[in-house]
Amino acid sequence: MSEKYPQLVSRFLRYVKVDTRSDEESQTIPSSPKEVQFLKDLAVELKEIGLENVRTMKDGYLFAELPSNLPDGQGTKIGFISHVDTADFESEHVNPQEVDNYDGHSVLELGTSGYKLDPAVFPHLKNYQGHDLITTDGTTLLGSDDKSGVAEIIALAEYLLAHPEVKHGPVRFAFGPDEEIGIGANHFDVAAFDADFAYTVDGGPLGELEWETFNAAQAEIVITGQNVHPGTAKGAMVNAIQVGIDFHNALPEHDRPEKTEGREGFYHLIDMAGTPEEATLTYIIRDHDREKFENRKKTMVQIADQLNQDLQKDRVALTLKDQYYNMGDVLKDHQEVVQYANEAMTDLGIEPDTQPARGGTDGSKITFLGLPTPNLFAGGENMHGRYEFVSKQVMEQATDVLLGILTKAAGSK
Repeated sequence: MSEKYPQLVSRFLRYVKVDTRSDEESQTIPSSPKEVQFLKDLAVELKEIGLENVRTMKDGYLFAELPSNLPDGQGTKIGFISHVDTADFESEHVNPQEVDNYDGHSVLELGTSGYKLDPAVFPHLKNYQGHDLITTDGTTLLGSDDKSGVAEIIALAEYLLAHPEVKHGPVRFAFGPDEEIGIGANHFDVAAFDADFAYTVDGGPLGELEWETFNAAQAEIVITGQNVHPGTAKGAMVNAIQVGIDFHNALPEHDRPEKTEGREGFYHLIDMAGTPEEATLTYIIRDHDREKFENRKKTMVQIADQLNQDLQKDRVALTLKDQYYNMGDVLKDHQEVVQYANEAMTDLGIEPDTQPARGGTDGSKITFLGLPTPNLFAGGENMHGRYEFVSKQVMEQATDVLLGILTKAAGSK
């Protein structure tokens, strides 16, 4: 247990045992009553530790504040944001396992599930020699994404309340729902949050500092076939499944997640189902470059148009929906926000990793709503599945970075 943040780990262990999985099929905001209850309980906790102006917004976000303790009562208003929901994987009965002083090379049994964390499969385990790890028992995810961030932000608040000698400007806190289904920050109330800039604490390993993300869209394709008896099908049958295969094969073969890295974009087929009568395909489209992103969408439109022309009937219906944009297009003009985090990490001996994120965060949407919001590491590894784990020491370091950002902005060391 950290002497500096005594409740950090125990709070995290308590949080992950609560099922807060978001529901993509839901029509409510937040999407799950489990999230609503967790946020209600969290509001009580924030009031108990001494935060002010604790309130729940219409979109389900929980806001809280800590006033400036600078001599003039002013200062830069900095926000920290995390999400409470977990991903689309088994999330009930989370039973975290603790591994003290990991040796960096042993295979870790995940409870009695038969699943293992093997450095031969997950070589980054070697980075955690001497660390105290928290893993799953192999039957669920852990929920470090993003309950690590939630616990770290609250540990920061507790520390500041217990140490008034640490000078800081106004601090804003936000805990939100539905990040994992991509809608949590759609209606984030930037004006009510009232920060000059913010950080999502929702990244992965030590040192992650993400200020560039993908541009993102989703494509839904519905194909209407014409089914007849296969014995007399020649010239009459239009097999919707085959048309779906033809659509997929018309996309660039290399442009798939499993074949791309760095700034390379992709088309990712995430669902395909159907019969000869009707078939559906769902893709996500990703690219860091906005022009290339728009061209990817045009390529899909062109393929659908060509298939309809070949079939002499509009059988392929394509619907495109933008999800979020590369926050780097905005943050390139707000590098002072990135620099605070860079310097806070460097002062702590942490090497910042500013590679463009091959994904997105709530910060992507919040940035485009007018609040510059890069993403900081929270410590989780192998997120969204049974192999997820987090280091207690990295969680402490993440909290130290948040503290460092505040003290730098306040002009102290």
